[in-house]
Amino acid sequence: MIWALQAIGAVLGGRIAHRARAHRGLVLHLALVVEATLVLAAYLIAQLAAPTYGAGSRYALIALLGMAMGVQNATARALAVPDLTTTVLTLTITGMASDSRAAGGSGGKIGRRALSAAAMFVGGVVGAVSALHGSPALPLLLAFVLLAGGTFAAFALTRSDADWTSPL
Repeated sequence: MIWALQAIGAVLGGRIAHRARAHRGLVLHLALVVEATLVLAAYLIAQLAAPTYGAGSRYALIALLGMAMGVQNATARALAVPDLTTTVLTLTITGMASDSRAAGGSGGKIGRRALSAAAMFVGGVVGAVSALHGSPALPLLLAFVLLAGGTFAAFALTRSDADWTSPL
């Protein structure tokens, strides 16, 4: 079932990417707006449903976060930023190992790949600690705050004419 929700989010992310393809900064900003909105809705449901978290609220959380992941993945795919995958951590680690000097590769891109893996690890630790020692809804609030910050930062990118913003 979660795959269907991710697919719905991916369709939404794909529509954003195809409609705003003339400017990558706009694609990023619009996708962040949608993802932040979905995560905020999940946080509000989690906060209102606490402490019981009945089946209805759990399914709503799964639906909202599944769609948010779909939007995120579709956007990451559309923007095609190499080695900064969002939910495919194993691919990043595989790239680090298979392209390493030990494997006979050039060892290039290890810093960017390691930073990506480290960021995901730190995010997981912070989420786990905040859920265990705070509230089960707290990781959603933290995710929303980060997404909102990214959304506001990305808004400035919608006016940029830098080379990277050229059409997808």
